Amino acid sequence: MHTMTLYSDPNCAQSHRVRIVLGEKDLVFNVVNVPSGENNEDLIALNPNNSTPTFVDRNLVLYESRVIMEYLDERFPHPPLMPVDPVIRAKTRMVLHYIEKDLYGLLEDLKSSGEKKSNAAREKLKENLMLSLDFIQGKKFFLSDDFSIIDCSMAPILWRLSEYKITLPKSANPLLKYADRLFERHSFIENLSEEEEELGNI
Repeated sequence: MHTMTLYSDPNCAQSHRVRIVLGEKDLVFNVVNVPSGENNEDLIALNPNNSTPTFVDRNLVLYESRVIMEYLDERFPHPPLMPVDPVIRAKTRMVLHYIEKDLYGLLEDLKSSGEKKSNAAREKLKENLMLSLDFIQGKKFFLSDDFSIIDCSMAPILWRLSEYKITLPKSANPLLKYADRLFERHSFIENLSEEEEELGNI
């Protein structure tokens, strides 16, 4: 059996969520670590943007995390990470759009060298995380009692709260308990890079 390859930044939330999906599918894959700012000749040959994550499955090369995640769920349907029901599936895609825009979309500004810009992104990310409380009330996972592709996307953000210098208020306790459920999953634990393991000790 051929081995799939993931070019992954060892401390990148986008790469992290792809690794979690691969873990949920219990797939055998090779990880090539490409830290931010470093060049990798093989990666450049595959992806002219030299960006991570980049995923290779035989002759197929994909380099957008959401595209990779949805491809993996369709290519390897068990266990399913997208709901079968078309209405719930559409709602899931709407939530994924929200996560992409209002959570992941803030990460670059959060890392900005400009203090005003990074502080504004930090406050907005905190605010948006608090808004997500409504989606987990009374549920084991996000929107549902079943683990899904949404949870794969939420876990890397929640794991990095200390790195982002975000402290959630006591009213966010349900969100923190939800985060703990994500962090206990085998797919999460087994696919942490060494750098990401250190984040848990911040």
